[in-house]
Amino acid sequence: MKRPVRNQLIALLAASLVSSTTVAAADSGQFRGPRGNSNWPVLEHPQEWNATTNIAWKTEIPGGGWSSPVIAGDRVFVTTAVGNGQLRPKSFAQGVASMRRFFRNARRSIGEISYEVHCLRLSNGEPIWKKQVIKATPPHRVHPSNTYATESPVAAGNRIFAYFATIGIVACLDHNGAELWRRDVGAYSTSSGFGTGSALAYEAGQLFLQCDNQEASFVLAIDAENGEVLWRADRSSRTCWSSPLVWKNHLRTELVICGSGDVIGYALDSGRVLWRLSGVGGSFSASPASDTKRIYVGNSGPGRSGPLLALNAGAEGTLSANSPKSERGIAWLQQRSGPGLASPVSDGQMLYVTGRGILTAYEAATGKRVYRKRLQGTSNVAASPWIAGNQLFILGESGGTSVIRTGPDFELLRSNPVEGLFWSTPSIAGEQLLLRSSDFVYCIRAR
Repeated sequence: MKRPVRNQLIALLAASLVSSTTVAAADSGQFRGPRGNSNWPVLEHPQEWNATTNIAWKTEIPGGGWSSPVIAGDRVFVTTAVGNGQLRPKSFAQGVASMRRFFRNARRSIGEISYEVHCLRLSNGEPIWKKQVIKATPPHRVHPSNTYATESPVAAGNRIFAYFATIGIVACLDHNGAELWRRDVGAYSTSSGFGTGSALAYEAGQLFLQCDNQEASFVLAIDAENGEVLWRADRSSRTCWSSPLVWKNHLRTELVICGSGDVIGYALDSGRVLWRLSGVGGSFSASPASDTKRIYVGNSGPGRSGPLLALNAGAEGTLSANSPKSERGIAWLQQRSGPGLASPVSDGQMLYVTGRGILTAYEAATGKRVYRKRLQGTSNVAASPWIAGNQLFILGESGGTSVIRTGPDFELLRSNPVEGLFWSTPSIAGEQLLLRSSDFVYCIRAR
């Protein structure tokens, strides 16, 4: 761990930077919303949509990217990677079918890629500007179902922060697309060439960047004002795709990072390890779920079902999932119940986990499983589900969104179809819901 945090004066300057341009409370400036947990207490966006109902606009985005759109005021920011070849990602099934060819060509250069940020107008989807952050050849190819622009950006104050892990660049732009600073954090190989995916997180003038890879894993806290590294924590973890979570619980605010084999809670101001949980299995794809009392973590992979467990706020020291009954910090554990790609979501009463087209609901306080139901017409889910009001929304890969009433009884309210391939986690700004497919950004809004 390096460089303790600078003095309070600089912290105040960073805070004033962020507050200098007021962003509406409804804005969704980072992955999974303002609290990073995909939970909106009030449902404002439409409950129902399809190809002819409540589609306010759709705008094609060139190239390929699974990053979530982020929203500030009337502006939507989307990252993408554009090249001479086909960079559009493939579906689960297509990706699996093309693996032999992928490994055969893994050492071949993909060629130059233009790493870009696009700005759209939220009201009508009209493109406002696009910015090429860098044009370069990445050192490693990525899996056919992944993209070269999977890390979701952050919009905070009057700035947009974009991270392209396959080339190792973090860039800060203003809302007109002018570059304010950039930092090269390095590009690293990943397990089996699956590529990268950890979104940026933001809190109080600091960006948090997780880079778990096969060479030199680390987490960074970066000054959002000037790109200076505030602290760095080197990690023993290998490739993971989970994103950092700034967890605001009823006792404190901390940074939670899921790695390969452990989960760590860091102090925001210094990177000091508050707690470390071991025995959680392999690499994480899903990010944690959280509410004010507990955080929920788990992982599963091809042919492997890992654990799902809840940690209480205020956990300290070294914890182990192998002996949960002796650990005061662990609220409960369910073996062989971890999520796959899609992150779980909690409303504080229930925890919802998706995997292989199945929805499983647990009591948030006890971990008791209350139901397990197959979602008809939804075989694969990569996008993180979200809760708005008393409804749970689950976007399947093929574009159908199952809408379920929250609570201990399973009640499917409707299914909302949109054509396309969907892995990107949706974003919400008040009455507007943004869905990103492999080709378009859709705005769902009552018309």
